[in-house]
Amino acid sequence: MSLIALIIVILYLALIGSLILGFDKVNEFTLKDITPENRFSILIPFRNEAENLPALLQSISTLNYSKAHFEIIFIDDDSEDNSVALINAFQKKSKLNISLIKNIRSSNSPKKDAITLAISQAKHPWIITTDADCVLPIYWLDSFDCFIQERQPDFIVAPVTLSHCNTFFKRFQLLEILSLQGATIGGFGINKPFLSNGANLGFKTNFFNTVNGYQGNNTIASGDDIFLLEKAINHPQTQVKYLKCDKAVVTTIPENSITSLFAQRVRWAAKTSNYRNVFGKLSGLVIFTMNAALLCYLLFAISGVVSYKVLVYVFVIKFCIDFLLIFKSARFFNQEHTLFSYIFGCFLYPFFSVFVAFTSVFKGYKWKERAYRK
Repeated sequence: MSLIALIIVILYLALIGSLILGFDKVNEFTLKDITPENRFSILIPFRNEAENLPALLQSISTLNYSKAHFEIIFIDDDSEDNSVALINAFQKKSKLNISLIKNIRSSNSPKKDAITLAISQAKHPWIITTDADCVLPIYWLDSFDCFIQERQPDFIVAPVTLSHCNTFFKRFQLLEILSLQGATIGGFGINKPFLSNGANLGFKTNFFNTVNGYQGNNTIASGDDIFLLEKAINHPQTQVKYLKCDKAVVTTIPENSITSLFAQRVRWAAKTSNYRNVFGKLSGLVIFTMNAALLCYLLFAISGVVSYKVLVYVFVIKFCIDFLLIFKSARFFNQEHTLFSYIFGCFLYPFFSVFVAFTSVFKGYKWKERAYRK
């Protein structure tokens, strides 16, 4: 048993250690005061987001970028609340170029259908996607424009975090998001990008058309971000970059209940079996194995099969290496205050992650009041 634990620990240390090193290799990008050049089409699919739209619309109204250089396309996916009315009212009083279109379902993924439809109507050479439950920073588009002018990318992954995390339950979610963002940045730092988030994603319109959009994975309900990243990585003419800039951070909100949190995480986990990125698959396997091993060794220790020392050693090593990655991420996002919840959260996370993983294999999930099978 000790030999197995040693092998698992070495693999885990190698993975997380490489991501920690990679995190520091991605230099923070400093926004400069330059003349805007790039034009953006911002795509926002939504369904029943009346509760969250006011914050998003307010942040849109304060964007610093030249109004002539961007448009916003909202795509309504059969909302049953007053989301459409809120957007119509905002559209009438705003001087921004805002469009509202109705989604046309053509696959098993409403969000991918919505983005594909909006791109077909987009006017500008750059697409940026975000979500209706997000808040956009004032210099969001300035950051993208400056980064594009300086680095000449074709595909941009940008930072996302949670806000309003004033309870342990919400800070628990934030810690997980910070670890995912740390892994995202670290992957770019070691030239093995494998994660992205559709709440803050930019790419050239002609790239999307060249790779035939979501063709090949539109039977999978979610994954509009990861699968497009995989296509970008595998496309030889596409430069994929991470925008590590504090002025580009998009914030979203945590889930309000355990039920909704599990549903969201099961949805995320359900798509992993369809990943083609070898490093991403191996990373997921190593992380799952470590968490599962902790639970197994807990049971073995209780039953007397192995010594409690083995369990303690494995846990302490995981505790320390995970903390380093999360700390770096929390410092970048200026959210170090959440780290005091890490001590208790790290005890709960193996149970949470293993349960989510097993549930994603054997059950479907609900998303936006719709049921999906894996």
